[in-house]
Amino acid sequence: MGAGTLTQAPTLTAAAGSRALRPARERAFWPFLLPALIAYTALFVGPSLFGFWVSLNKWAGPGSEMTWRGLDNYLALLRNDAFHTSFANTFVLAFVGGMLVFGFTFLSMVVLRHIRGRAFIRSVVFLPMIISMIAVGAAIGFLLNPDGAVNSILGWLGLDPQPWLGPDLVFRCVIGGLVWSSTGFYVALMMSAADSIPAHVYEDAQLIGATRWEQFRHITLPLTWDVFAVSAVLWVVNSLKIFEIVLAFTTGGTPGSPPVQARTVAVQQYYALSSGVPDLGHAAAMGVVVLIVTAVLIVLTRRITRRDRVELS
Repeated sequence: MGAGTLTQAPTLTAAAGSRALRPARERAFWPFLLPALIAYTALFVGPSLFGFWVSLNKWAGPGSEMTWRGLDNYLALLRNDAFHTSFANTFVLAFVGGMLVFGFTFLSMVVLRHIRGRAFIRSVVFLPMIISMIAVGAAIGFLLNPDGAVNSILGWLGLDPQPWLGPDLVFRCVIGGLVWSSTGFYVALMMSAADSIPAHVYEDAQLIGATRWEQFRHITLPLTWDVFAVSAVLWVVNSLKIFEIVLAFTTGGTPGSPPVQARTVAVQQYYALSSGVPDLGHAAAMGVVVLIVTAVLIVLTRRITRRDRVELS
């Protein structure tokens, strides 16, 4: 009994010492963590809570009186046809745009791995991402306006010019412009992950006769799935707040504000603040709705893309 007690004593002493040091370590983190928490609370949490409070009131901005409205701002959104259209457009951008972006990304991962000069091609594809969205939208808008280069080319080919910026086609063109300008970023992310896969894995697959598609399906995609899951979340967050490219796209080629058929919630929110008397309560209610939808979609995206991690043995 004495020997056993002596043997266990150092272990118990070490465990007690570790527990005693743990609070000291935790206290040492606070001087480094506290400034970040204060800044985050002051610059994000505080304004977010204030925005929710504003959404329950009618307010034209600083200097005007704030009038309590309760849930009337949210109920007004249910009766607002322009908000319905912009909300639907935002979801179409998120889902249809996302399918096109990642479809082109996966195709690039299949093709670029076998092409010489793929680093140069990847840089060219990424180039639109470093250009301002305002510049991209305005440039495409000028190309597609009634007297723009696209209709001029159609005229030379003997085809009728198209109302690209008209109500029937403008939103499709916005989706195309967004996909063109955004795909390079996700190609760069996914290709960076694919480059880390050892070459011998593909060589072994080629020896057993695997096609390029089978190599992508069984090797590339499983080994880059973690990066894809993060990319999907990034796309959801970014697509639900699309603003600049729509505004520049539809006003760069033709005068006036974007038609309702092309607006997203962020654009509709902007016009609630800039058209006539500002209605910050109405705009804040839109922001709260988008925040809730974004949080729900992020959770769903994480659940859908959740898989066991695949590692090379």
